[in-house]
Amino acid sequence: MDSVRPNTSGEITLQGIPVSRGIGIAPIHVVARGFNAPEVYRITDVEFEKQRFSAALERTKEQLTELQKRIESISGEKDSQIFEAHLMMLEDRAIVDKVNEAIANRGQNAEFALYAVAQNFLEAMRRVPDPYLRERTADIEDVCQRVLRNFSQEDQRDSAPQEQHVLVAYDLSPSDTAAMNRQLLLGFATELGSVNSHTAILARSLGIPAVVGIEGAVLAVKALTPAILDGYSGKLILDPTEETLHHYSELKKEKDRVRHELEAQRDDAAITSDGRAITLSANIELVEELPLVQNSGAKGIGLYRTEFLLLNGEELPGENQQTETYTRLAQALAPHPLIIRTLDAGGDKLPIEPLTEPEPNPFLGWRGIRVSLDRPDMFKEQLRAILRASAHGRVAVMFPLVSGIKEVRRGKDMIKECMDELASQDIPFDENLETGVMIEVPSAAVIADLIAPEVDFFSIGTNDLIQYTVAVDRVNHHVADLYRPTHPAVIRLIKRTIDAGTANGIWTGVCGEMAGDILLTPLLLGLGVEELSVGPHQVPRVRRAIRALSHAECSAMAEEALQTPLSLDILEMTSTLASKYYPELVD
Repeated sequence: MDSVRPNTSGEITLQGIPVSRGIGIAPIHVVARGFNAPEVYRITDVEFEKQRFSAALERTKEQLTELQKRIESISGEKDSQIFEAHLMMLEDRAIVDKVNEAIANRGQNAEFALYAVAQNFLEAMRRVPDPYLRERTADIEDVCQRVLRNFSQEDQRDSAPQEQHVLVAYDLSPSDTAAMNRQLLLGFATELGSVNSHTAILARSLGIPAVVGIEGAVLAVKALTPAILDGYSGKLILDPTEETLHHYSELKKEKDRVRHELEAQRDDAAITSDGRAITLSANIELVEELPLVQNSGAKGIGLYRTEFLLLNGEELPGENQQTETYTRLAQALAPHPLIIRTLDAGGDKLPIEPLTEPEPNPFLGWRGIRVSLDRPDMFKEQLRAILRASAHGRVAVMFPLVSGIKEVRRGKDMIKECMDELASQDIPFDENLETGVMIEVPSAAVIADLIAPEVDFFSIGTNDLIQYTVAVDRVNHHVADLYRPTHPAVIRLIKRTIDAGTANGIWTGVCGEMAGDILLTPLLLGLGVEELSVGPHQVPRVRRAIRALSHAECSAMAEEALQTPLSLDILEMTSTLASKYYPELVD
């Protein structure tokens, strides 16, 4: 097993993906759970089964409401909103009606009818190519599991240990995570999960160290085994030596000290030591992440990905529903900005129009702004919703995957059409709505000087820019080592974009993974970036990095980097500055 590394002392290290920072040192508690099929049997009284289903729904609503109150008492009202989607599922008439129909049509018990309906929906979700949307199946499973348990009046919860422990599980649902005793749970590790799952978001919100993606974790560990969970590097260490225990005990003390310092600096401005101000924003995908943004001290949202809002269902949400969501965010963030990226998804992800055949190369196919421009009715619904929300806060719109100036102009023309439509109906909106583009395609970076006069800002999506520039799919293990953020071509394209923006009086930000990598902060500042938009949990660290650095020194380093031919040498240059000015942050 690749994720397991033993040493001669008997100490074993299991490697996973870190999703919530922190260190937990305690014995292991193991939980193996799954979404198993309930017993199935024939029924004679359909109405009685429907009543049983209704009663289970009501018990589930009561439990989720209690969980909301628990989270609110721990970390505030906003964090508890992560269960709003769960409650909405329970009240979704389409789902409830399908289960009731299945009870009648199948002539089988309500538990199995619910399971059958849920499995059909989950299977459709699992086939969605977008990994982020596939992860949302965990939320559906969570709700269904809870309803299934509530067909019985008996308390079927797993008995939790009454001493401090590190939890190891195949997977954890958001409600499992929320119900944990924070005084006893010192961290958890799972086989499934991702950085963007609701469970990971809750772990970060509650301050629980967490690691996911450890292959075979449940079978690899034994209950009560002494362990260390490293939420910084993604390690679960079993039977640690005294030397390892001492190392992590000291490391935990140091990390806790730094974390408290970062929290205390939440309201400090992101200004370099020689006075250059940087706008530090947050990236989000879920409205539920808003509390994390506010608690981080980020100055607004620099990238709101709308794919989950638009594609998390059998049909696209209407204009009013979109307006409500965008308005809620804009009002909560005011006076800071909310930058909304229009739909960035391939045609194979559109629930209203599934492709009959997969595209041969979807990364070079029908996606991003191309889909929106080809489906103007869908696009205009989103644009009108954004415009309507702009009357309630500082809202901007951003087009993804722009490759040329024609796409920019067509997008702006459609915004103008929407403005005229809203004006004719006396619906208020910001007539000066700022419009920006994502620079993710090399062609857009090369002609950034031509695009700049057309827009109000640039936001560089480094993930796609890197992979398109060096022709490397970073998830392909055969070539993943060639995916290098410091490739000379990449940093030259970033510099070209920034210079084009500066020459035309518009700002340039970075919203890809490079923005949150504190080893690369000196390089980005030196290249002239004016805004960084990162995950909410990364904001405190990036703020500290910015405040520790001298812009003049970073600029001198960047000038040298632009003349350096090897990416590893450039990485060494920027890492040296990072280690010099904030060694306590460099893991």
